[in-house]
Amino acid sequence: MYVLDTDILIDVLRGHQPAIAWFTTLSELPSVSGFVVMELIQNCQNKQEVNQVFRLTAPLSLIWLTEADCDNALSDFSKYRLSDGVGLFDSLIAHCAVSKNKTLCTFNVKHYRVIPNLKIIQPYER
Repeated sequence: MYVLDTDILIDVLRGHQPAIAWFTTLSELPSVSGFVVMELIQNCQNKQEVNQVFRLTAPLSLIWLTEADCDNALSDFSKYRLSDGVGLFDSLIAHCAVSKNKTLCTFNVKHYRVIPNLKIIQPYER
């Protein structure tokens, strides 16, 4: 199934209709990386926004990396940081999807496209 990237959940939080419409059509709840939840909280301005993040992500299954997955994320981060601009969280989030053999839903294709074995979709029109 799917793992949601930060940008998808930001669209849902902001009430972006195509994101909400797509989300409500899913037959199975997607997963979310713990790192995505951290990114969302990082951008919160107050406790109410933090609570809103937790309400949104609570029904979703939370994915974390194993030590081996972290080693793979570190390897790809070191390979692609300078050449392709892969960010630290991007590498960690990508490997959450790869490790579970799930598709990452994101509009940040530029940074993720170089990660081996990562499946990516842009799930709705922006």
